[in-house]
Amino acid sequence: MPNGWIILDKPLELGSTQAVAAVKRNLRQAGFGKVKVGHGGTLDPLATGVLPIAVGEATKLAGRMLDATKAYAFTLAFGAETTTLDAEGGVAETSDVRPTREEIEAVLSRFTGPIEQVPPAYSALKVDGKRAYDLARAGEEVTLKTRSITIHALDITESTPDSVTLVANVSKGTYIRSLARDIARALGSVGHVTMLRRVKAGPFTLENAISLDKLNELGKGAPLEDMILPLEAGLDDIPALELSPDAAGAVRQGRKLSGLPDPDGTYWGREGDTPVALMEVTDGEARVLRGFNL
Repeated sequence: MPNGWIILDKPLELGSTQAVAAVKRNLRQAGFGKVKVGHGGTLDPLATGVLPIAVGEATKLAGRMLDATKAYAFTLAFGAETTTLDAEGGVAETSDVRPTREEIEAVLSRFTGPIEQVPPAYSALKVDGKRAYDLARAGEEVTLKTRSITIHALDITESTPDSVTLVANVSKGTYIRSLARDIARALGSVGHVTMLRRVKAGPFTLENAISLDKLNELGKGAPLEDMILPLEAGLDDIPALELSPDAAGAVRQGRKLSGLPDPDGTYWGREGDTPVALMEVTDGEARVLRGFNL
């Protein structure tokens, strides 16, 4: 059975759940039968770009991918704030203010580093057990709590008199639509997102991604190895812990390893080229976080 990552360059208007279904369908058509598949972090239908899809044993790392740093390119159009903070919603507020590139550059430092952010009303967050976007669509007033996030980097790539395109490297929990809203308001204007593209998710970039058309070739007989990355590709941001055959056997049984010289931290244990487990080393002792059946 296949184990690894299919990195989809998600097209516009395709939902993350639909993308997972497309991978399942193509694997089934390719003769792999029932395979466990999951995504490493949702991407709005109106967003495009890097969507890591975990296959087989890699699904054990999908939760870790949710926590990973991500990078987005987005265009903020000034002059109108919409109900959804993107091009889908109706206009809620307008402004004649059009900030210059210099004014935008001057305000970006206020949105870099640890900041507080209020998520958009049209989001999947739950309020009293219901999705915020369902309440908003029903005309109810939605009040979401401020959350702490980190913007690691925020840079302008292009600007026009009416818009600016930026790249943001952000922590888990960041809403780009809220970031755009707050930047526009800080400049004495209003605005909304007209383009949103995820360019990086954890260790995966657009260079790793395949199109939906290429994915669909899998179901028509194209080789899977041209489309799937190995499970350990999702572990590129942490060091490997080399395991002897005896140690690997102990780890596969869920036993701890003692007397290790390695610094404290998260590792992926491997026997040769085979991933054995995601592990945590503390005071010379390694315990298993997630084992891989490979």
